[in-house]
Amino acid sequence: MSLRVGVLVSGSGTNLQAILDAATSVYEVAIVMSNKPDAFALKRAEAAGLKTLVLLPADFSTREAFDDAVADALEAERVALVCLAGYMRILSAGFVKRFENRILNIHPSLLPAFVGGHAVRDVLEWGARVTGSTVHIVDDELDHGPIVLQEAVDVFPDDTEETLHERIKAVEHRLYPAAIRLFGEGRIRVEGRRVTILPDAG
Repeated sequence: MSLRVGVLVSGSGTNLQAILDAATSVYEVAIVMSNKPDAFALKRAEAAGLKTLVLLPADFSTREAFDDAVADALEAERVALVCLAGYMRILSAGFVKRFENRILNIHPSLLPAFVGGHAVRDVLEWGARVTGSTVHIVDDELDHGPIVLQEAVDVFPDDTEETLHERIKAVEHRLYPAAIRLFGEGRIRVEGRRVTILPDAG
């Protein structure tokens, strides 16, 4: 049986599209959820014939109540792995606990360097020569959880935030589906902060 994936989105959905384009019998996207009703990612999901759901944080009394509703919807779809794809909310500790070691995020730097929402800009301002992309398991700290996959991207002297981000995105679109396939194949073992990728049984 293929891994049932739930994807949380807030924006254009380029990583969602990469996940959909790379889907095989190993995993399937069961639902795409957003906190933004106008997120273009929802149109991508609808075009692929996927179930979508929008929940608005303003309709809930607390952040925890909102996250509980999101988690309930994911569990109703029997989601085994949650993927954050441009989801612009920090998950509550209760949500992370419900899906412990089963939430993936992708970040446009080589973590633990350059955490936060402006990683590409920060790389350029710092004058770093190398950055990259990281797929990591989400814990209850920002951009902090165990690293699954990383790939470096060189920073060129004439890079702008836009040109560098485009090269990082090209890596993201390969790395994220690869990490999901590893989960679907049962090849991820998490021990503390260390992720071991097990050999391919095939």
